[in-house]
Amino acid sequence: MKQRLQKVLAAAGIASRRRAEDLIRAGRVRVDGAQATLGASADPEVQRIEVDGRAIRAARQDYWLVNKPRGVVTTVRDPGGRPTVVSILPTGLGRLFPVGRLDRDTEGLVLLTNDGAAAHALLHPSYGNEREYQVVVRGEMVPPTLRQLERGVQLEEGVTAPARVDSIVRRAGTTRFHLTLCEGRKRQIRRSLDALGHPVLRLVRVRMGPLRLANLPSGAARRLTSEERRRLERHVQHLAGADPAAVQPGRRPGHQPSEKR
Repeated sequence: MKQRLQKVLAAAGIASRRRAEDLIRAGRVRVDGAQATLGASADPEVQRIEVDGRAIRAARQDYWLVNKPRGVVTTVRDPGGRPTVVSILPTGLGRLFPVGRLDRDTEGLVLLTNDGAAAHALLHPSYGNEREYQVVVRGEMVPPTLRQLERGVQLEEGVTAPARVDSIVRRAGTTRFHLTLCEGRKRQIRRSLDALGHPVLRLVRVRMGPLRLANLPSGAARRLTSEERRRLERHVQHLAGADPAAVQPGRRPGHQPSEKR
């Protein structure tokens, strides 16, 4: 599949996209023997791409799950020296980047990959990819408040999109539930629950699309299985090809919050 040349060079570990653009402008990149121009595309699987006369190898697409602990930041590197999700991975894997972000105090599933197309589909706000979280909040939330969380909460930038609440447990002055949503505003869950008067005590992402955290220990990482890769590929194709209006809502028709006491 053809991709922008700067993206191909970045995925192959040659340079960042910005630096790759400089290499192209300087006439140092050739495709099938012809000098490349900025904005050109190429298929690294079938075309010969050279930088300074040396052919590059197409990067093998790789996918890893990390169970991010609290206190770890979801970036490739951190100027302040804080631990990052990339530091949890084994060394020598090549360039991988996190798909989306969890804030520093949120735990759970982070996907890291070099597959830009998959990352785009999973994160595009119009495609409606689901993220599921296990949430523990202060106070025992009453049904009208839970329904408000499902319908949408007024934040500074507007009302949040519909969500889905399941598996509710009220115990000892707290409420535990699963929250599934399709949008990813900054600190959306924490801000929504603060607005409803129930601050978050713990927040763990347990699912992204078809990928589940399952029993991966905190602070551990593993490569996707072959079956998980196939499910992810089918899911990405569905997201990219579906009518966004059909996949956007997080709430199933006629759904009511389910409770466990």
